[in-house]
Amino acid sequence: MSLGAPSDAVVAEGISKRFDSVTAVSKLSLSIRQGALFGLLGPNGAGKSTTLRMIMRVLVPDEGRLRVFGQPLTSSVQNMIGYLPEERGLYPRMKVMEVLVFLASLKGVPESEARQRGRVWLDRLEIGAWAERKVIDLSKGMQQKVQFIAAVLHRPQLLILDEPFAGLDPINAAIIKDIMLEMHDRGTTIILSSHRMEQVEMMCDSICLINAGQKVLDGELQTIKRQYGKNTVRIEYCGDESFLDQPAIIERINRHGALVEAKLRTGADPQEILKAAVERGVRIRRFELVEPPLNDIFIEKVSEGHA
Repeated sequence: MSLGAPSDAVVAEGISKRFDSVTAVSKLSLSIRQGALFGLLGPNGAGKSTTLRMIMRVLVPDEGRLRVFGQPLTSSVQNMIGYLPEERGLYPRMKVMEVLVFLASLKGVPESEARQRGRVWLDRLEIGAWAERKVIDLSKGMQQKVQFIAAVLHRPQLLILDEPFAGLDPINAAIIKDIMLEMHDRGTTIILSSHRMEQVEMMCDSICLINAGQKVLDGELQTIKRQYGKNTVRIEYCGDESFLDQPAIIERINRHGALVEAKLRTGADPQEILKAAVERGVRIRRFELVEPPLNDIFIEKVSEGHA
């Protein structure tokens, strides 16, 4: 039985890709519904970029099948996709506007239209003054902005972003994030591959976690988090941290300065932690039982693969 439904933007059925003796992706199946903001996650070398390149038809699967918007990967379907690769692909000796017009022409956008759209995007990302400068003259952050513009200039229905925030300071990362959410609100399907778990957790509605080329978890993000239950206590405090030294209750602690996230052992009573804090005179500013952060789920699932 085939995967997918008419509302799916991407359907992969048992796709694999090998490079000599190394299997980068092994029998991966997933479906991404139209209009989703989908997170593709995994540690370094998990096969994320290889999977994205197969969706783009940059690489051809050794086995399995891929369909985008219900169609095989033809040139016309490729024109419906925008792609920001992890490795930058700009021509360093070309002028910024020239490279944007050239890349847009490959997607069927006429030159005059590409220039008009390019000017709007360059101004929005505050690099309009650099339109006639060579790419090589730009900082890494500016080049990242130009690469992003190149990915969206032809108004794709499916946007694939591989580490889109790399090289960006917090202000510019926020600008790109806001643009992504605007496009998502307009119905663009977005696949986001990023190591920034907090960004994925805030933005994505569904995810797929792969490790060693194989899928280990996928589905709607909130459903996945609910399956783990509210097994994490988020505590903000001031004072002696020894109240957290309770291995019978706490399985793992993630420290963020004065804020900690403590994962509870099965059946543990979080009130025991609060009781210990009070006994030691610790001032508690925040104490709440929450679903585990995506970062904890990620670490747990990847660790299982190495057990």
